[in-house]
Amino acid sequence: MAMQFLTAAWRLLAVLAVLWLLLVLAAWYFQRQLIYLPDRSDPPLPPGSGVTEVRYTTADGHELTGWFLPAAGEAARPYATVVVSNGNAGNRGDRLPLAKGLAARGYSVLLSDYRGYGGNPGRPTERGLLADLRAAASYAAGRDGVDPERLVYFGESLGSAVVAALAAERPPAALVLRSPFPELADVGQAHYWFLPVRPLLHDRFRTEEHLARYDGPTLVIAGERDEIIPTRLSRRLAEKHADTYREIAGAHHNDSALFSGTEFLDAIDAFLRDSLPD
Repeated sequence: MAMQFLTAAWRLLAVLAVLWLLLVLAAWYFQRQLIYLPDRSDPPLPPGSGVTEVRYTTADGHELTGWFLPAAGEAARPYATVVVSNGNAGNRGDRLPLAKGLAARGYSVLLSDYRGYGGNPGRPTERGLLADLRAAASYAAGRDGVDPERLVYFGESLGSAVVAALAAERPPAALVLRSPFPELADVGQAHYWFLPVRPLLHDRFRTEEHLARYDGPTLVIAGERDEIIPTRLSRRLAEKHADTYREIAGAHHNDSALFSGTEFLDAIDAFLRDSLPD
């Protein structure tokens, strides 16, 4: 009887092991479908918003579309421009409230979109996203009325790793990281603790490694109740690499408080007032 029980137990363990291995293989094969969640539709230009559609080309030949919103008249900070690098989902249309809030506080804003997002051609990868942001920042720096010495990089979630990588190459006047993480494997391990996430990942997004090569002013801002990028990860990154850390009480990852909330936008404005050159 005992032998039969042991045999059944070993069979069960073997089945579970096979199922786990299949899950690991599926996670390895489909990982980019889990990481990148683009809205591929081309968002319509919002009427009466003052937004202009712009185009720029990456080094590997992708023509990308973004939106440019100039600073509001009397509030305008001379030539200060924020280049926005989005999170892993949606497209530039979802970030219009952020752009409007920054423009109302005196900053021009370029809402960039990655390859495969917002009607843009191509498929997203870590290398591709950096190439896309590199092209967006170059476009912004060369635009009439933009001072390249007063260029700000704003990275949201996954985009915080992208702006950190570009900041290590081409330092901005200031860097704003919204809901960042030390590296993507930390986020994956927090959600998929039963998988060997770190060795499986193709795209690493090592924010902390990039920030070690950037020494300019940095703001980290996060939601107190972020369930997607655990707040402790943003806090850990800020302790090592941020000049200023702000936490929005009660805010979850996708709450409007972290896109267009007054406390959120005022914290960015205060940081940039102190950080941008005269």
